[in-house]
Amino acid sequence: MAFIAPIHHPSGVRHALKLTLLGPEEESLVVAKSNRLEIYQPTAEGLILKHSKTIYGAVTILERLRPTSSQTDQLFVGTDRYTYFTLSWDSEKKQFRTEKSYVDMSSRIERGSQSVERCMLDPAKRFLTLEIFEGILTVIPLFSSKGKSKVGSASDWVLGEPIPSRIEERVIRSWTYLYQPEGKPSRKASGPRLAILFEDSSQRCRLSLKRMAFDYGAFGEPDIANFIPEQIEREFDVEISSSHLIAVEAPSYGFLVLAETSITYWNEVTMKKEIESLEEATIWVAWTQVDSRRWLLADDYGRLYFLMVVLGGSTGGEVVGLRLDGLGDITRPSTLVYLDGGHVFVGSSYGDSLVVKVQEGGLEVVQKLAVLAPITDFAIMDMGSRAGDSQVNEYSSGQARIVTGSGAFQDGSLRSVRSGVGLEDLGSLGGLPNVTNLFSLRSRPQLQHHDVLVASFIDETRVFAFDAEGNVEEVESFQGFNLGAGTLLTQNLDQNRLLQCTPSGVRLIDAENGMVIAEFLAHERPIVAASGNGRHLALSLDGVEVVVLDVNSELKVITRRSFESGQQISCLDVPDLLSGVCIVGSWQTADVALLKIDTLEAIQTITVSDDEAAVSRSVLLTQLLQDHSPTLLIAMADGNVITFDMDPSTLALTNRKSTILGTQQANLRALPKEDGLFQVFATCEHPSVIYGSDGRIVYSAVTADKTSCICSFDTEAYPGAIAIATPDDLNIAMVDAERTTHVQTLHIGQVVRRIAYSPRLKAFGLGTIKRTLRNGVEVVQSSFKLADEVVFKELDTYVLKEEEIIESVMRADLDEGGGRLVERFVVGTAYIEDDEQDSVRGRILVFEVTQDRLLNVVSEIAVKGACRVLASIHGRIIAALVKTVVVYSFEYGSFSKIASYRTSTTPIDLAVSGDLIAIADIMKSLSIVRYCPGHAGEADKIKEIGRHFQTAWATATAVLGENTYLESDAEGNLTVLHRNINGVTADDKRRLEVIGEIRLGEMVNRIRPVNIPAAPNAAVVPKAFMATAEGSLYLFGLIRTEKLDLLMRLQSNIAKFVQTPGDVPFNKYRAFKNEVREAEEPFRFVDGELVENFLECNSAVQDDMCEGLGVEVEEIRALVESLRRMH
Repeated sequence: MAFIAPIHHPSGVRHALKLTLLGPEEESLVVAKSNRLEIYQPTAEGLILKHSKTIYGAVTILERLRPTSSQTDQLFVGTDRYTYFTLSWDSEKKQFRTEKSYVDMSSRIERGSQSVERCMLDPAKRFLTLEIFEGILTVIPLFSSKGKSKVGSASDWVLGEPIPSRIEERVIRSWTYLYQPEGKPSRKASGPRLAILFEDSSQRCRLSLKRMAFDYGAFGEPDIANFIPEQIEREFDVEISSSHLIAVEAPSYGFLVLAETSITYWNEVTMKKEIESLEEATIWVAWTQVDSRRWLLADDYGRLYFLMVVLGGSTGGEVVGLRLDGLGDITRPSTLVYLDGGHVFVGSSYGDSLVVKVQEGGLEVVQKLAVLAPITDFAIMDMGSRAGDSQVNEYSSGQARIVTGSGAFQDGSLRSVRSGVGLEDLGSLGGLPNVTNLFSLRSRPQLQHHDVLVASFIDETRVFAFDAEGNVEEVESFQGFNLGAGTLLTQNLDQNRLLQCTPSGVRLIDAENGMVIAEFLAHERPIVAASGNGRHLALSLDGVEVVVLDVNSELKVITRRSFESGQQISCLDVPDLLSGVCIVGSWQTADVALLKIDTLEAIQTITVSDDEAAVSRSVLLTQLLQDHSPTLLIAMADGNVITFDMDPSTLALTNRKSTILGTQQANLRALPKEDGLFQVFATCEHPSVIYGSDGRIVYSAVTADKTSCICSFDTEAYPGAIAIATPDDLNIAMVDAERTTHVQTLHIGQVVRRIAYSPRLKAFGLGTIKRTLRNGVEVVQSSFKLADEVVFKELDTYVLKEEEIIESVMRADLDEGGGRLVERFVVGTAYIEDDEQDSVRGRILVFEVTQDRLLNVVSEIAVKGACRVLASIHGRIIAALVKTVVVYSFEYGSFSKIASYRTSTTPIDLAVSGDLIAIADIMKSLSIVRYCPGHAGEADKIKEIGRHFQTAWATATAVLGENTYLESDAEGNLTVLHRNINGVTADDKRRLEVIGEIRLGEMVNRIRPVNIPAAPNAAVVPKAFMATAEGSLYLFGLIRTEKLDLLMRLQSNIAKFVQTPGDVPFNKYRAFKNEVREAEEPFRFVDGELVENFLECNSAVQDDMCEGLGVEVEEIRALVESLRRMH
């Protein structure tokens, strides 16, 4: 029924840990991003990504474990499904190895911890303690694997069974194990001590000390753990705002308490304390330890501090003071990790993660890692073409440019996100419009790099010379070239020769003196196409005759052949890989022929399409895959690209595949790669790169919108570069080796809470929130901004009132009277604090954009509730207020309330289709209402026609089709609902049925529907994009009925073979789960990320995965490849 696949993986960092994982002497940084673990290698220049792996569950806990007999660390991982497992690194297979499979600690009785899930190893490394349920600490003992007689023995150990222990403290803010002087505790001696910072029933902040005691079972394993309160001389007086506890090591021992206005050191034995009052109140969010006396602290406002305990006294080990110094501004962190050498990793889920270096005088930003989290809203700018253009080609997310509102407060930004092969501009040769072809040359044979770029135009050729520094000069003449005509082909040859082919003839030139050695003239017919491989040159004369020249024998004519009127040549290729073959395509038929190069006799002819109108326009034989047959690519006039595998010995063509790149022909050009293989650049209305990856051919969109021609341009100044021409100019650029997600950033410094996009105005309407500190008081200010779509330049700003927050923004065509629709931006607001003397709690404002691209308030209305969501229907405004959905008319610039509907609680999102409105309720799931305009003097009405009768904390909704809806909830689930209008009773017709559900594991903030006419044979029809709080972007689609059973069974088969860290079952990971119910498996949902694992497996495993499907492996491979191309 439903299909989901990630366009951009989660980027928000919640947890990070430094450990020795990959090798005994190799330190690594492990970063958790929702359901992904990434391993980085720290260097002086920043972090290098070494490995990335999907985890079946959102990671909530990371801890380092070191078996006593091991030279590397193990990784303890906990997930949001209350499962944990341990991992090590398999250096031979280059992947995680599961040391202990997952243990399910979920409970239907206990309440989950209301604070962050915590995990801590006691100082003696004998117990692992977890806080995952309220009022319970779960202890996992580490005991000897030999005899299991002692906890934490010197031999190797294993994890014991989890032992839950109840404690009095329920609302825990922080806790930590305390260091204590080393001793030799007896078996009956009490265990480690810990301090707990908690709230009591009166919401007072208090601190308690406890000591762990445990009993042993019959086999010497600890089976009962108790946390016994310790008696203290007097109660710890801690601030009500205290938030963090930090244990202090030897020689001073004790602990630190971080509060909003002070930092306090306590020694729990002597009850001595030292207080460092803060100059300005702040909110602490993260810390990391530098050494036994120094820490780095970060606050909610993105400021980094250096904290040190000052030692003194008679023994020199007593704490006599604290010192706190500000270092500078960073992103608001979720976690801090000290990497040594003054380098610090700032992991954030609120803005870009950083690697900073602490140095004298402040901070130096060493590296930025792009983070889209949290995505508060997004807009789809285009789908590969300007809005309003039709699109019928095979869909790829690379055709969509998505603009997100990302980050929080001072880290807020606009991000332009596009998936595809990226082009990085290195330079431009200025305005050179209408370039028809490009070629690169070496002016001297001893050069290792290109230094000449030849640009061909309709009636001339221009030559540009580059020096070693990248400086460029256009030359008036070059080596005897004919610059008065367009160039069809030019290349370097052996014996220090150059070849130039123009419509009038071919020149063979001595590169030393520019003398023309030989020349072939086309007297009767012009040359329209040429291809050569350094030995042979094939020319197409007006499409009716092919001539083959020997370039090593002064352009001697080897053979020539005339073609009949029904066999005229449309394209040709003389491949480097096969010296005796010429490949030609025909104008009149969909045939491609392989000809002998010396006689032009046909070796074989194949028909590549049943459509006679689909003729071949470009052919190319090249090596895309390592240790694989060469690939023949044929670009058809209808935008289709067909590939075959060619056996070099028999010339047999096998493994035919077809891919639609667009509606127009693609021109194919091979670009060399560093590994000796090639990638093919296809220039068409949707430029694409075709390359080999993991034994398969990948088609990926290119981030360049307009490309007319391209060539390799490997210069000394720009090694590995390309020259790329657009209709307007000529640029030098670098092309990525494979597809990635490309993010462009415009830093706003405010939360971009809402985005509306106007294609006609070519502008964004942005609702922003700015937070500042004034004299220690937090001040919030909202604005509505108009920004240009191309350069992201701010055009105008309208500042809202104090204490007024922007809640919603939309672009709409409003009926201003007489049926005339005008484009407007509409903004909904709310006031932070309700005024008891005034019932106004928000406003709705309507803006017009003037000819000078400035904002002008047309009208506004005060409303008695926060305006959470806005939508439009039939030129009218729909506003979701508190417990009410209201429809306003906007005739002649004034608001009139014409209909309303009472919701169960608070509407959180709206979706409109025709006269139907889907209302997502914050607690009561989804309801469907119909807007009924009044007739003959009757008032307009809103009538409920459907409802989902289950509890769901909805966050977003979208209309997928007729009577079909998508809903997301706050617990990370997706549900597809359908209204059965053919039900027997009225209740049956009103009830929304669940026809698909899955647990995504991330909270979706926004769903934007897309309407794309899909190819007739497409297995999945794209329906929506989704953005999450973790910075992910997902593609959602509906599976065609005839493919649903096949994909569901394929997913089930693949899940049996895919091994994931912790051995967590796929069905458990993706099964729907909320506070009310928990399913056993996903229902009629296909996880694209899992299914695409099929392509990573060898042929034998693929055969096993396809067993029982009744479909050939090759057909399944083609199906999965088409799904992968979508995103």
